Parts: sequence; structure tokens; C-alpha cells
Amino acid sequence: MRPEGEPAETEVIRGQLERVTYVNEDNGYSVFRMRVPDDAEPVVAVGISASRVPGEELELIGHWTHHPRFGIQFQFSECRSLLPSTVDGIKKYLCSGLVKGIGPATADRIVKKFGESSLDIIDTDPEALLEVHGIGRKVLEMIKQSWETQRGVSAVMRFLQTNGISAGFAARIYRAYGAESIRVVRENPYKLAEDVFGIGFLTADKFARNMGVPHDSDMRVDAGVRYAMGELTGEGHVYAPREMLAEHAARLLGVASEAADAAIGRASFDRSLAAEVIEPVNSPGEIEALYLPMYYVYETKCARMLAALMKSYSDEEIARGFEGIDVDEAVEWARRTMKISLSEKQADALRMALCSKVMIITGGPGTGKTTIISAIIGVLGARGLKIRLAAPTGRAAKRLTEATGQNALTLHRLLESDGFHFGRDESSPLDCDMMIVDEVSMVDIHLMYRILCAMPRDAHMIMVGDVHQLPSVGPGNVLKDLISSGALPVAELNVIFRQARDSGIIVNAHRINAGLMPIEEEKERGEPKDEKKSRLRDFYFVEQEDPSKCVDIILALVKDRIPKRFGLDPIEEVQVLTPMRKGILGASNLNTVLREELNPGVGNSITAGGRIFRSGDKVMQIRNNYDKEVYNGDIGLVTSVDERARLISAVFDDNSVRYEAEELDELAHAYAVSIHKSQGSEYPAVVIPIHTQHYVLLQRNLLYTGITRAKELVVLVGTRRALRIAVKNDKTRLRFTHLTSRVNAALNL
Repeated sequence: MRPEGEPAETEVIRGQLERVTYVNEDNGYSVFRMRVPDDAEPVVAVGISASRVPGEELELIGHWTHHPRFGIQFQFSECRSLLPSTVDGIKKYLCSGLVKGIGPATADRIVKKFGESSLDIIDTDPEALLEVHGIGRKVLEMIKQSWETQRGVSAVMRFLQTNGISAGFAARIYRAYGAESIRVVRENPYKLAEDVFGIGFLTADKFARNMGVPHDSDMRVDAGVRYAMGELTGEGHVYAPREMLAEHAARLLGVASEAADAAIGRASFDRSLAAEVIEPVNSPGEIEALYLPMYYVYETKCARMLAALMKSYSDEEIARGFEGIDVDEAVEWARRTMKISLSEKQADALRMALCSKVMIITGGPGTGKTTIISAIIGVLGARGLKIRLAAPTGRAAKRLTEATGQNALTLHRLLESDGFHFGRDESSPLDCDMMIVDEVSMVDIHLMYRILCAMPRDAHMIMVGDVHQLPSVGPGNVLKDLISSGALPVAELNVIFRQARDSGIIVNAHRINAGLMPIEEEKERGEPKDEKKSRLRDFYFVEQEDPSKCVDIILALVKDRIPKRFGLDPIEEVQVLTPMRKGILGASNLNTVLREELNPGVGNSITAGGRIFRSGDKVMQIRNNYDKEVYNGDIGLVTSVDERARLISAVFDDNSVRYEAEELDELAHAYAVSIHKSQGSEYPAVVIPIHTQHYVLLQRNLLYTGITRAKELVVLVGTRRALRIAVKNDKTRLRFTHLTSRVNAALNL
């Protein structure tokens, strides 16, 4: 009898599969209806399983649950096939189409002839099937082959699950290796981390330990060293010094550093890691640098392609200007025709842009970077030249379009990427005379490599970005490295324009960047507090020492105070940005608190990976999905939830996207997000906790980046001590890159 109320302990049930209600082919999530002895009604069973067919006898291991909408279900963690033993079950099994060559009529004849022995005959004496009308030699061979395949699948699934591999992973492994699955896993379970999506080193290591692979085996340490290098790359390093990699790998694996160093030697010998002796910038002496092979290619080829692009422009062409344009006349034309007021620094930047093959424009908010881009577009557009505009994220591209009036695309869309391949490269370059890339501080070494691959050698390139912002999420520090090389012309804009000086956000961003504490405008001007002026202020600091009370203040600001005073929507227009994920003032806890107040939810919901998604939720895409055209950092709203089909729909700007349950690991709640994740985005209002709880991440460029995400309002909540620490700490975390030296070497500087 099925229990009521609370879930029971782990149980085993056996029965005949009556119907497969739902199955997800990608991850094996299934909903079954089963006939269980002594149960009048069919049992609904849910879980991950290999393909099943009606008529199968199944053994399920799991527990009972009560779904608020669908009632009592048996949620299984293991599903084992027991061949049917009754005539009716055997007939239904053979009619399912699982065994090729046997249709309903043939199944009926087999069962009539062999009865309960039918499956034993197929398994042990298939030649006897020739006695059945309609089965000839050709059909018999089809039946034998199909039966062997099914038996092989079952054997593989049993082996994998016996060794602690879940049914979902087992299905993926079988799709990757087929009949070779058992051999591959036995020989080297760590190969799963390289070949099977969703299985990383830690999961493969767990499988290996279940199979008895020794803790310090060469196989484990070799795989662990590559995993350690991947972790360091994930932290932003393009390469790692050998000693650093050995220490990191030894710590991760719990082995001696000598064992890790020996594995590094083997990896460099078999080229699973690229090794090169280099002399780092600003560091005396040589070191051995280790790279993941693809990142070695990206860095070395970036330098060569950039040098080739720059060398394709002669000194005479530089003196003559882009397409023979008179640069001084062009500046005056822009001022007169486009009615643009250019400062001397901006005019010099425009001149530089018109007589450089490759250049960089850098500067903080309010210094006129967008004005220069518009002037360049106007001058070159008047000559009929083709200009392409791009930025790393959808929001950054949209802002660039709005600011210039010219269509800008994300870099991935411009380069025609599907996530695995790029349609634009050396063999199919972009069709343009000038390429302008905005927000280059966000561009990592891989994306820069792809941009340069797609650049026509007769085209010009302008990179625009704020070098004082956080570096890219991905490996590298491209903008800073290129500026540091001294090899490229750089126009640095550092004068705040008059209209921008009226913004407390912009003024204080520049003060913080200069190592000065932010100010409240009225106090600086020595004016008395005036309620009318107070409503116009856009930069606030709310002091609070107690972290718990900081949370309460943030909640009140987002839910009530900012919407009432500034008329902004608390979900769509107010964004909480925090330095880190963990802790009471981290993104994880703030998301929970804000969500329960802003969207408590009473309708449908889906639980995936321990997280609940409900209609109205604010969510962020956390990895690029080229098929859905939604990218890392995009923020949207969940518009509908279908519990039965386990689907949700979300809208990102004007793009409506559907997610199945197993795809929800691409989404995170976004009522509060890390400052790193906010790069390239812009919000009407931001609220930032700044507290000594975040001590390790109290850095100037982090605070600067967070503040410059706001268009209309910034509110800091926390302690002045933490704010002072962040402002004074200009020591950014070192990233190991070698692009600066490689560019200079390629240009023979």
C-alpha cells in the first residue's frame, strides 16, 4: 500500500511498465505508469532511466514523495530491467518495437508457439524462431542483432550503476562510447571528464575511487594536473608557473608536490600541456610556463596576427590618413556637420583613429568615448566605408546601438559562432573597412584570438574600453596587456565633461579610481541639505556595521524606498551587486531574501538542482547558449512554468526562451548578482553592500566597476572602513599572461 503524507524510507518496488508518459532523450528523465502487485491503481514513477518499453518488468529503488499537483509518486534513483515472465507481459514487450524485426503479428505468433519460454528462446536458441511463420533468415539476423544490442546496453548500464555512476550519467556514457563503454571506463575512468558533457574531474575521480584506482596512481595525478591547470585558467591565468601548478595540483589531489611535478613533466612530454621557458614582464629571471594547449595557441597567434595587421599599414599610409582623409579637415567637418563639440583630447583621438591601423581608446565614464566613436562613424560613413560595431555582451551591444544610431552586434553573433565553431575566420573574414569593438576590458584571450582571425588584413581596428574596470571573466587581461606593451597608439581620455560633472555617479567613480573617497555633492559644495535637491542626488552611502541589519536595509531599499522615491520597478530596474557569492551579504543569501519578498510565488514552480524557479522570477543566464541566442550575463524574467512538462519560459529583452528542466543549470536567480557577472551591463539603479565581511575582495577596480554599472542611482550600504579599504587597495589580483612580451617580439620592438 502506498503511504500518505511524509516520504517513506528507501524502498524497492517491482512491477510491469504499462506506459511511458514522458521521457527526455538528453538526460533520461522519465515518467512511468507501472502495474505493481497488490496495488489497484497504476503507480506513477519518476526518475532517470535508460530507454524503457511497455511490458518490461522493472525493479525500482527509491522513495515515495507527494507532489503538490500530481499527487503521490515513487521517485527512483535506480531502475533495473527484469525480463517479463507472464505471457501477456512478454507479448507486450515484444510488441513494443524494442526488438527490430518483431512487430505485433510476429510477436503474437512467437508467444503462441513458445509461451512463457519465448524470451529464453530468443536469448539462448534464436534459430528456433525459424519455426515461426513469417520469420526467415533475414528477419532472424535482424532479431539476433537487435537482441544483442539491447543486452549490451543493459550490461553496460548495470556495470556503470554498480560502480556508483547514476543512470543519467550512464546514459550519457553509453551514448559517447556505445559497446566500448565498459572497456573505456575500466581502462581510464578519467577519460570521462574529457569526453562526456557534465562529467568533470571530480565526478570521474569519484567513479575511479569506487573502482579501486589508487589515490596516488599516475593515472589519477596526470588527470588531476590537467584539472588543476583548468582551474587556474578559470581564475583568469593564461599560463601558470611550473612551481605554482605543482603546488596547486598537490593541494587539490592530496598528494606530494613531487608527484604532481612528475605528472607535469609527463604532461609536457606528451603535449597535453604546452610548456615554454619565458621571462615574465617586470620579473627578473626565466621560468617554465605551462599552458593548456589551446590557450598557448590563442596567446601566441594573437600576437602574430596583431603584428601582421599593424605591419600591413606603411608609414606613408599612416602619414596620408585612412583612405587619404585629411585628418584636420575631418575633425572640423565632424564639429561643423555633426554638431559635435570635441575637446582637444577628443580631437587628437579622432585624428589618431583616422591614421592608425590599430588603436585603443580608453577612459572612464563621462570622458566622451562614445562621442569619438560617433565622430569616427560619421567621418568614415560619409566616405561610404563599411564599419562594423560590436561588443562582448548583448546589453553592451544594445547600448552602443542606442548611443551611435548604428547597428551593433555581440561579438559572437558578428563572428557567426554557434558555441563550438566560428563562421568568420581567416578563410571567411568579415567584410568591413573599419572594425570598432567596445567594452574591450571584457574580451578574454580566446575571444580576441577569434576577432583577429576574422579581421581582413586591409581593414582597420579600434578597441574601446575602460582599463580600470575588472578584467575579463575568461583568461587573460587583453586590454591592459596591449596598453602596457606600448606597441599600439593609445588615446587616453581623462577629462570629465561639464554635463557629466553633474552626475555624482561619474564624479565619484573618478574619485575612487584616483584613490579618493566618494563624496556627497551637497557636503562638498558646503550647501545646506535641501529636500528638493536631495531628490535629485544619485549617489548615497548608508552606514551600518551589523551585517544582518545591512541585509534589512538592502531589502527595504529595493522593495520600498527606491521604488517610492525614484519611481523604479524593484525587480526590473533595481539591481543588487555584491563583491562575492558567499556570506550573509553574498549573492546567494541576498537572492534568497530578496526573492521571498519580491516574488514569494503561489503558482507553478519547478525544482532543479536544489533551486526553485517560479513565474515572475528574475534570472540570469550564466553560460552562452547560441541556439537560444541568450548569453552569459543576460538578465530576464520567468514568464511561465509548466510543471507537467517540466518547462519554463523566460524573456530576455525581446527574446523569449524556453528551458527544459535539465537546462536550468544555465540559469541563476538574479535579484542579487556578483559585480563580476555585471560587467557589460547597465542598470537604472544599483545597490552595493560594502562591508569588511568581503575583506578579501575589497578592491578599487571591483568597487569602480560596480558603481559604473548604474545609470541613475547608486546606494552603498555598509561601513566607511570597508569603503576606505576598497578605495585605497589598487593592488589587483595578478594574472599570469605573456601577451605584452609576445606582441613586442612579433613587432621586433
